[in-house]
Amino acid sequence: MHQPPPRGGSEIVQQEDSSSKKVILKLAWPVIIEQALNTLTQVVDMMMVGRLGAAAVTAVGLSIQPLLFSLAIGISISVGTTALVARFIGAGDEEEAGRTLQQSLLSVGVLTIIVSIIFFLLAEQVIRFMGAEAEVIPLGTTYIRILVPGLMFMFIGFVLTSALRGAGDTKTPMKVNLVLNIINVFGNYVLIFGRLGFPEMGLQGAALATTFARSLTGIVLFIHVFKPQAAVTLLKKNFFIPDLQRIKRILNIGYPAALEQLVMRTAQILFVRVVAGLGTVAFAAHQIAINVESISYMPGIGIATAATTLVGQNLGAERPKQAERSGHQAWQLGALIMGGMALLFFFIPDLLMRLYTDDPAIISQGALALRIVAFAQIPMGTQFIYAGGLRGAGETRSVFYSTAISSWIGRLGMAYIFIEFMDMGLAGAWLAMVIDWSMRGGYVFYRFKLGRWKELEV
Repeated sequence: MHQPPPRGGSEIVQQEDSSSKKVILKLAWPVIIEQALNTLTQVVDMMMVGRLGAAAVTAVGLSIQPLLFSLAIGISISVGTTALVARFIGAGDEEEAGRTLQQSLLSVGVLTIIVSIIFFLLAEQVIRFMGAEAEVIPLGTTYIRILVPGLMFMFIGFVLTSALRGAGDTKTPMKVNLVLNIINVFGNYVLIFGRLGFPEMGLQGAALATTFARSLTGIVLFIHVFKPQAAVTLLKKNFFIPDLQRIKRILNIGYPAALEQLVMRTAQILFVRVVAGLGTVAFAAHQIAINVESISYMPGIGIATAATTLVGQNLGAERPKQAERSGHQAWQLGALIMGGMALLFFFIPDLLMRLYTDDPAIISQGALALRIVAFAQIPMGTQFIYAGGLRGAGETRSVFYSTAISSWIGRLGMAYIFIEFMDMGLAGAWLAMVIDWSMRGGYVFYRFKLGRWKELEV
């Protein structure tokens, strides 16, 4: 049966019939490059911090986990923003998309101010809770407090990036991140080691450079969405007046994503505490291996973003069959690319670990962890991409269920058994991660295939 043309004004939706995979790649490659830039910055950060010793690496790792816990706020709002903006753009209603972005920014601004104050005041208690050893506590406390001022700008950047991607613009966030990651790396170099006349600040310098770059990212993207040519334009009228009905719509989609993050981050914090019990060397190996593994997130997140945008815009244009087709084609591309990443981790993990450290004990444990996680790459890609498709439809509850069950049973539960009862050390923790990703990927594939998301009203 011939499908009617889209009723929306989205150029992406209109291009899809003849070149779905080309459109997926068109949307995905800027996100992949953006993720590559972010990952490169993290890699360079960790390389530089790694030269400061195992205590510094551990301080960064233990500090990041509780800060990531606060991501639930940004993600809850950004997921709802993406889904609604994509629907409105697909339906050709740019003004409604602008209003949605307006209320998203207002909400995230208020919430992150509260969170920032809490983290600043309780920084030492947080790092102690994470199980830090005595030499790590002052380093981690200072690191958290320097990062806190950049949290609001980071969350504003999340929401703006999500809105632009939902509208089909993945290039602008990439360009902004290109410049600001360069600034971050340069800031690390001069502030950590005291180059070009700057004081040698060590770990504090790394935190300061990160905060400065995150703040600039949020500011630059905020200025961009006021431009008439932006893919989604922020409305100036009634900017500081809450629209409770619209905020409720955003949060109805986003709150399962927030719960997902809270549940997952809580499990990961406890997971990190279990790993930290293996000692500073094992945890340093774990943290560096996590940093290496983040390379594989780039293609997965990029293609997942394309799936989110295409599913949302096609549903907005009343094309559910094309929305489903986009999700499956995105997975095909993602599985191919992440399969290649698996080979990389399996065959040259020692080489990757040596980029960060010369310590043979850290290299040995980290390399084994990477070989194990090679088997999680395709399941991880499956989770990223099909969860992205479900989020684009506004179906966030299924993703929450999969994450809640797998992160607590698959990751935390199995890691505890493997480490405490089977004495498998760091390898046991990473085997549990493979089980976690396999459970998540399988469930979201089942939910996407079931197809009930095509009838969801948002």
